[in-house]
Amino acid sequence: MAEERKDNIILIGMPGAGKSTLGIVLAKILNYDFMDADLVIQNQCDKTLQKLIDACGPEGFIEVENQILQDIEATKTIIATGGSAVYSDEAMKHLSSIGRVVYLQISFEELVNRLHDLQERGVVLKGGITMSLRDLYDERKPLYERYADITVNVDHLSITAAARKVADALK
Repeated sequence: MAEERKDNIILIGMPGAGKSTLGIVLAKILNYDFMDADLVIQNQCDKTLQKLIDACGPEGFIEVENQILQDIEATKTIIATGGSAVYSDEAMKHLSSIGRVVYLQISFEELVNRLHDLQERGVVLKGGITMSLRDLYDERKPLYERYADITVNVDHLSITAAARKVADALK
């Protein structure tokens, strides 16, 4: 059963930390499959993340995300979660039960450099559109730290270098 085999790697972190792009490279390095949870949500709901957030509101989106993440079954897969996955305790408990959770940590300064338009990315702003990037970072950082089995700082690294650093941290 999947519960007994923790052979997946779950990537968590801020939008722009590189979960999806690094995840693909990491999957190649480790010979794993790759799953982008945001794309699973989009496919199951037949809407982009931003349209889903617009339709359901941040709390409604988190409920949808929570349900879909709890249903994920995979083996030997790198699972890139959306940055808001950590708002769903049940989903994170399930993901922790099927794999090791790796927090791709970036500094606030690096986040500002990488993120340009939150509205286009489908980022869940629990505090509404007036929520600043700093508020988002400060709200999510302790959640990422709480759920992480392994934390890897990926500031100033290329995607390949960051993926290699994660692969080394998993050994």
